[in-house]
Amino acid sequence: MRENRIEELLRLIEAAPEGLQAAEFMVARDIVKGLAGKTISAASLDETRVTIETTDGGRYFFYGFLGSQSRS
Repeated sequence: MRENRIEELLRLIEAAPEGLQAAEFMVARDIVKGLAGKTISAASLDETRVTIETTDGGRYFFYGFLGSQSRS
């Protein structure tokens, strides 16, 4: 059973990175739209995510953009 789980996880890791990045972009876009009118009190950049905190106590996490390159 453990071997099946490992194989399943490996298949997930091998998913198309472009598709994962596009999905994360859509989630981030929706979060940013929800931030309209709020005041950001803090932001931090960790190894795997960006965290935004607002003055009303909200915390928002963004994943998937770190380490990506922009193509011109």
